[in-house]
Amino acid sequence: MFRNFKLVPNVIFGNGCFAQLNEIIEPKRQTTDDWVVFVTDDVFQGKDLEKQVPVHDNDMTLWISTKDEPKTSYVDELTLKVKAFHTNLPCAVIGIGGGSSMDLAKAISLMLTNKGSSTLYQGWDLIKNPAIFHVAVPTLSGTGAEVSRTAVLTGPEKKLGLNSDYTVFDQIVLDPQLTKTVPRDQHFYTGMDCYIHCIESLEGTFLNEFSKSYGEKSLDLCRQVFLDDHPDSADKLMMASFFGGMSIAYSQVGACHALSYGLSYVLGTHHGIGCCIVFDYLEDYYPSGVKEFRTMMKKCKIELPRNLVKDLPDEQIETMITVALGLDPLWENCLGKDWKTIMTRDKAKSLFLKI
Repeated sequence: MFRNFKLVPNVIFGNGCFAQLNEIIEPKRQTTDDWVVFVTDDVFQGKDLEKQVPVHDNDMTLWISTKDEPKTSYVDELTLKVKAFHTNLPCAVIGIGGGSSMDLAKAISLMLTNKGSSTLYQGWDLIKNPAIFHVAVPTLSGTGAEVSRTAVLTGPEKKLGLNSDYTVFDQIVLDPQLTKTVPRDQHFYTGMDCYIHCIESLEGTFLNEFSKSYGEKSLDLCRQVFLDDHPDSADKLMMASFFGGMSIAYSQVGACHALSYGLSYVLGTHHGIGCCIVFDYLEDYYPSGVKEFRTMMKKCKIELPRNLVKDLPDEQIETMITVALGLDPLWENCLGKDWKTIMTRDKAKSLFLKI
């Protein structure tokens, strides 16, 4: 049976389009009691962007920390704050920031309408009720979180997303102007998250023409940004992120993302840099991709952290392995249906010990 997956129904793109956010939200404010939650990266607190956010008097702003990767405990804490803010649920949840901010906005919009802890919904299609209307405003390009059907969360036992059609944003606001002040290293790490998405999708066993079309275009845009220094790089990377997210929607990511989840779960490594650290050791699986990645890294003058794993206690390394190997679809996309005979615990351990 073919997958019938949900797409983001409304997209606005262009420099300055963030100014139309109030107009986009306004139809949801049908009564004087209707209110909105703005889930905003606290890096913008006191900055120019804060003044541009269309907050009304009865709205709520959640200044969220992205110091750590999103955790189920943090989602549950924020959801309780939102519920305590007003007797009615909000009419909209707006995520403003990078991948972590967008994933937190997705998760909160889901947990406002689904009972219990977010830990209960880590997996595929476990969400029962539709989310609150939710909007993404990415201020970083590369994660693909704006178009994906998952909100990636680290729980007490695993790092796994809330994967469902209800997770998909109802609206995304793609304003490249919001990404132009991103620090150089962060720009590279999130951009490479997109690049790696595409390599894993295009070289995976789940590949089809739908995924291939989006993945090839995203990869071409990444090359223009990181190899050719294109003058419209902000616009191009934002669209690369969109297309890269679309590419994996009908296929999957692969070994790099699986291993990076294990690394992040134990060490708290942020997703973009974690993918870069892992990918640099996967030349046996993605030879041409790793070679080109290293060229991009050299051109951008990026030096990755080394020797993160070898001195860790065995217990922590075993936890990394368990988390990584628990992501069956990612490994099947990389290695095929018999992946368990190829990627054994010993093999996974040998890869982690290189990092």
